[in-house]
Amino acid sequence: MTAEKHRVRFEPVGIEIDVAEDTTILRAAAEQGVMLMHGCKEGQCAACKSFILDGEDVEHDRYSTFALPDYEKEEGFTLLCRAHAYEDLTIELLNYDEEMIQSGLPIQEAEVEVVANDHVTHDLRHLAVRLTDPEQALKFFPGQYLDFAIPGTEETRSFSMANTSARDGLLEFVIKIYPDGLFSRFLDTDVAVGDRLRVTGPFGVFTLRDNPGKDLVFVGGGAGMAPILSLLRSMAERGIDRKATYYYGARREADLCFHAELRELEEKLPNFRYVPALSEPGDDAWDGETGLITDVLRRAGHDLTGADAYVCGPPPMVEAALELLPALGVADKRVFYDKFTTTGEG
Repeated sequence: MTAEKHRVRFEPVGIEIDVAEDTTILRAAAEQGVMLMHGCKEGQCAACKSFILDGEDVEHDRYSTFALPDYEKEEGFTLLCRAHAYEDLTIELLNYDEEMIQSGLPIQEAEVEVVANDHVTHDLRHLAVRLTDPEQALKFFPGQYLDFAIPGTEETRSFSMANTSARDGLLEFVIKIYPDGLFSRFLDTDVAVGDRLRVTGPFGVFTLRDNPGKDLVFVGGGAGMAPILSLLRSMAERGIDRKATYYYGARREADLCFHAELRELEEKLPNFRYVPALSEPGDDAWDGETGLITDVLRRAGHDLTGADAYVCGPPPMVEAALELLPALGVADKRVFYDKFTTTGEG
């Protein structure tokens, strides 16, 4: 039986979509090419928080009350990634990007075959997969991610592409291995070359905004390497020569990955600088920056007024960067970030 549909209107952009009762509002929008702001899709990060202007019959899948406290829900706030409409609604978007909202790419499901599953550090894997259907063209914007289905479960995990397009059907990921993570354990012990997996996407709004002449600052850590590497590779391919600096934090020198390629990108992009920093250099013969990556950025003393900032990595690093960047002059609306939530850590 087909689920009943209701009309949902988004203000102040004036866009309307039909949403089936068994589909979240965020997912229905994505399927119709409307790219709303979102992050984890798990009700934990609040990136998709919005306000219901008209209509009351809304049910929510399980979510974190840190993202949507009870008092806010009572006032009319909602998380679009968990919300189901049971009547026509008008919703005010609190956070949206006019450049991108109509640029959504169709959500697709696909089967992929593993072509590589290699260590790049002790706890980061480089996973490469290829679409099994040579006729299928899975389009994505650099910086976006796919959901991987975990075989034998109802669970999915989200991972950002490190490459810039699915040329030859190939997709690359940099994935952190967590000892107790559901996908991590699966990737670490079970996934072999030739295995087939199911993916869905693309999702995410961590994509390069057009802002000619304005500086770029990238702040990353851990598997946050993947989407930022995708953006930098895309800049090199497109000849974008904006002044850009990438601050990447790791514990030890052995935790740095794609180091040689990032140094090569400095050659290809004359206005690009890569600044790795180690928080626990120990006995490493390291002559680069040391300390937490946000402290390194603060010490650099740059005036970032007018710059665009892209931040991706573990939540504590993202939180620290979100506090620091506006103090350095980056407008709140020009800080774009991907924060790995707990369910994504596994």
